[in-house]
Amino acid sequence: MERRGLEAVSGSIALMAGRKRQIAARKMSELYGFQIRSLRGRDVALGDYAGKVVLAVNTASECGFTPQYAGLERLHRKYEEAGLAVLAFPCNQFGHQEPGDADAIENGCLAQYGVGFFVSEKIDVNGAGAHPLFDWLTARLPGVGGRKVKWNFTKFLVGRDGAPLHRFAPYTPPEKLESAIRKALGLEPVPRSG
Repeated sequence: MERRGLEAVSGSIALMAGRKRQIAARKMSELYGFQIRSLRGRDVALGDYAGKVVLAVNTASECGFTPQYAGLERLHRKYEEAGLAVLAFPCNQFGHQEPGDADAIENGCLAQYGVGFFVSEKIDVNGAGAHPLFDWLTARLPGVGGRKVKWNFTKFLVGRDGAPLHRFAPYTPPEKLESAIRKALGLEPVPRSG
């Protein structure tokens, strides 16, 4: 009798563990099921970033926050080998601050800031034409005023397992994300000086 009870408990535990794995796989497949197109028109599956920490940012070339490209590039260079993927999504929905085509974007601020991370084609992040990735991100990480992205350089941090972790406001400079990025990467915190 005790053996049957133990087998039943073991079977229940195994079933629960299997369900947890299925739920985790479903979460991963949501993020990693999205397709994006590069600035040069190449289709890219977000599944290519499975197992990486993703920082998705809606960007613009003519915005007061455009100098954040430099900070994003520093994060990219510093943490790419540890598993960080910075993904930029140019968007013209806020003050028409991304009016150019792919050549203008690439030869303008991307060249100026030496951007080496992935940059998508120009997309919408709000409304009926919003890219499905941003619909998904904003549903899981709503901002202070709700789901809507309020301005350029809103940042979304997603863990290695594809789970959305944190949303950062446009005015939050990239260097202020470093602690959250290190934690998501499983790295030790940055030592405090002083």
